Amino acid sequence: MTNTLRTETFSYLPPMTEAQVLAQINHILVNGWIPGIEYTYRPDPHNSFWNFYELPLFDAKAPEDVMEAVNACRAAHPGAYIKLTGYDNKRQAQVLAFVVERPAEEAPAAG
Repeated sequence: MTNTLRTETFSYLPPMTEAQVLAQINHILVNGWIPGIEYTYRPDPHNSFWNFYELPLFDAKAPEDVMEAVNACRAAHPGAYIKLTGYDNKRQAQVLAFVVERPAEEAPAAG
């Protein structure tokens, strides 16, 4: 067992592959939700407000477009925790959120 901070449901599983992340992004888009990217350097139970990386991706049509933005956030904020969110504008609520990037010293071991 690692000392990984449990930030969301998927954090109890091994890290997702890029294909698995793309599948989750596809789920966001198919449901008509708006993808957003957030990041922080210090996640903890008292820090529920992460920084937005640019504006939410209102016009995203393909999972690869969102993944490109995730990779740009990784390049702009090395060492940060990066979270992908799905916002449902009908329910006026965030309906999906999961961490797609953890710092190397925090990342759980695969397998």
